[in-house]
Amino acid sequence: MIKALLSALLVLVAVSSAFGKYIPKSGKRIPQTLSRGWGDQLVWAQTYEEGLYWSRSRNKPLVIIFHLADCPHSAALKKVITEDNDIQKRLDEDFIILNLMYETTDKHLSPDGQYVPRIMFVDPSMTVRADINGRYRNRLYAYEPADLTLLKTNMDAAKKLLKSEL
Repeated sequence: MIKALLSALLVLVAVSSAFGKYIPKSGKRIPQTLSRGWGDQLVWAQTYEEGLYWSRSRNKPLVIIFHLADCPHSAALKKVITEDNDIQKRLDEDFIILNLMYETTDKHLSPDGQYVPRIMFVDPSMTVRADINGRYRNRLYAYEPADLTLLKTNMDAAKKLLKSEL
């Protein structure tokens, strides 16, 4: 009798604890990573300072992606970047990468304003590459989903300039 009572109590506790957990509609809980959905397989710097350190010590340019979670322009750019295997491979092999949902204290990273999404390059000498920008004159570092070819060209420019400057 005691065994049956304990078994029923154990089942009741297990069932009640299952009701307290949130389960997304997909049925799976995706852990939050530093990638924030921009490429979970990539190694991301945690902070701007860490990105600068890795850039200098590994002699690779730093790519900083500024974005917001609830911005439709950021979401659209994230979608095309994560689906482009060539960009994902370049980010993995040739760059130190960081994505930020907040502004840094370095004013060089917002020379023409604080807008999202924007992508900036910093070389290992810790120089913000103001000369590598997107196609807009009023938002120099903004990219849209249609700008992937330009982004790839700019990634190549960041690598070439890196090799010729150091």
